[in-house]
Amino acid sequence: MAGNARYTAVLDACVLYQLAIADSLMSIAVTGLFAAKWTTKIEEEWVRSLEKDRPELKGRLGSRRDDMREAVPDWEISETAWKSIAISLTLPDPNDVHVLAAAIAEHADCIVTRNHQDFPASIMAVHGIDILDPDEFIINQWDLENVSVMAAFKGMRARRKKPAESVEDFARTLEKNGLPATAQKIREAAALI
Repeated sequence: MAGNARYTAVLDACVLYQLAIADSLMSIAVTGLFAAKWTTKIEEEWVRSLEKDRPELKGRLGSRRDDMREAVPDWEISETAWKSIAISLTLPDPNDVHVLAAAIAEHADCIVTRNHQDFPASIMAVHGIDILDPDEFIINQWDLENVSVMAAFKGMRARRKKPAESVEDFARTLEKNGLPATAQKIREAAALI
């Protein structure tokens, strides 16, 4: 495969770990604005971390994982594609080498992560891959296609278990989960969300 015609983002485990961030990214991905990609190793990492931090979820994250896979049917970057690339890469955290290798194999435009320090700009520039915080990434998508992104967030809000939740409550949830700029955009578009 020579790459994806759409803007392609590899989603790191740390942005799939938190439900509010993962749901925001998946909701926008299903609009077709970008191709969301990850590996089974990334998937295993967020599941393992979440089960470690919240033992009551052990063995109960399969449906969330499956929902993500269903939302983005072409999500997987195969191990075969990235493994041979990984052996030639070095990063400050060796556990993140596979993320960069997957991004290179997939011809990704960026890696969405909260761990910027693990992906030095000098190394990323060589490969032409941007490192974006999830809030920055979502705002970039919003600025490009505000109607589609607002519709995605409207759908996300409608799926929440508390349908009577106000727009402000929804924005506050996003803000508490590390998406302050996104929360502000939600507040500004309250009448449409």
